[in-house]
Amino acid sequence: MSTQVKEMQKYDVAEIMGGLYGAGTIAQKGAFSREWIAQLGEDIEKLYEEALKRPNGAIGRGPKRHYVEIHPEDIRGFVDLVTHPWVQAVCAAVLGPDYKVVEIGFDVPNPGAVNQPWHRDFPSPEDTYKGRRINSLAFNLTTVDVDPDMGPFEIAPGTQWDDGSEFEHEMFPDKENYSRYEERAQRKMPSMGDISARSALTIHRGTANNSNKSRPTLVLGVDAPTANNAERHDLQLTKKFYETLPESLKNHINCRLVDELEVIEQAHDIELLKMGEAE
Repeated sequence: MSTQVKEMQKYDVAEIMGGLYGAGTIAQKGAFSREWIAQLGEDIEKLYEEALKRPNGAIGRGPKRHYVEIHPEDIRGFVDLVTHPWVQAVCAAVLGPDYKVVEIGFDVPNPGAVNQPWHRDFPSPEDTYKGRRINSLAFNLTTVDVDPDMGPFEIAPGTQWDDGSEFEHEMFPDKENYSRYEERAQRKMPSMGDISARSALTIHRGTANNSNKSRPTLVLGVDAPTANNAERHDLQLTKKFYETLPESLKNHINCRLVDELEVIEQAHDIELLKMGEAE
């Protein structure tokens, strides 16, 4: 048995499944060192500056808030992230042995960002609303210690199972129903090194950033074989970089191999957030 498999087996499958099928979100404290996170923060800061200078380089997700999809090799710790035993254990437990990484990017709520509307990131697939199966996960990794005034991520546990057929675009519940989410709401204030996993169908929002600091968060999207989120993204790897990856990892990436990285055409545009439909 490999060391990696032994490390994965340290994490309880029942606890993982119970968390993601129950509340819809779980976390692992201190998964990465603060030094590793600081390096990630440097990479994201540079990528954000570059994206803001390009036409459509950063997608608006409400006032003073952007999302930027990136290339895996744009950050120095990509392999560390996707081969972390907790990440692998969570993916295998919930999505099965043939899971695929389909997205990597980051979200930045800047000072002055306002409350987003409650939403899910895409319409509920048939696997979930009929089969009651979670077929995709989003991992979040903050690059800063989050304080209450920095616009913490807020999530309404258990709402990944809500019938979204009547939601606007099947993603945005009516404001008349906000009280349900506010009653359940949990604000997440992770520290550098913590990582979380959630169903992106669990109703959530970014809250108002009343501080003078931004709150960059890395996002990693992973699909089960029955999911189609790869269609919303353009994960690219150069052939040279791909050849350096561990063989076991190559089977878990849904990507396009290129000779040279191409500018990503940002496709996952959550229109109502871009328009600033927030209170």
